[in-house]
Amino acid sequence: MKDKFYNILKGTFLVSDDSFKNWRVIIFISVLAVIMIASSHSADKKVYEIARLENEVKKMRSEFVEGRSKLMRLKMESAVVLKMKEKGLESSVIPPKKIIIKTQE
Repeated sequence: MKDKFYNILKGTFLVSDDSFKNWRVIIFISVLAVIMIASSHSADKKVYEIARLENEVKKMRSEFVEGRSKLMRLKMESAVVLKMKEKGLESSVIPPKKIIIKTQE
């Protein structure tokens, strides 16, 4: 038991006659570790991108709601009347009449 532990620490399993099997396993595990690290970095980038896009969507949604509320306030009859008074226009006291056009066949 003690000899095997010292052999591992010294690295004799890498230089012995049947070390080709050991090198293949070490290279395979190293490649898997590199793939795992790359996959982890890729997943982290996607998480940060998703968070950034969610913040952008929230910002755009709030701008949309703000713009819609401004438009609703501008479309109110009282706001239109005030704008018309500033320009010297008054609302009509005579109601509009419906014009009907009959087409001849």
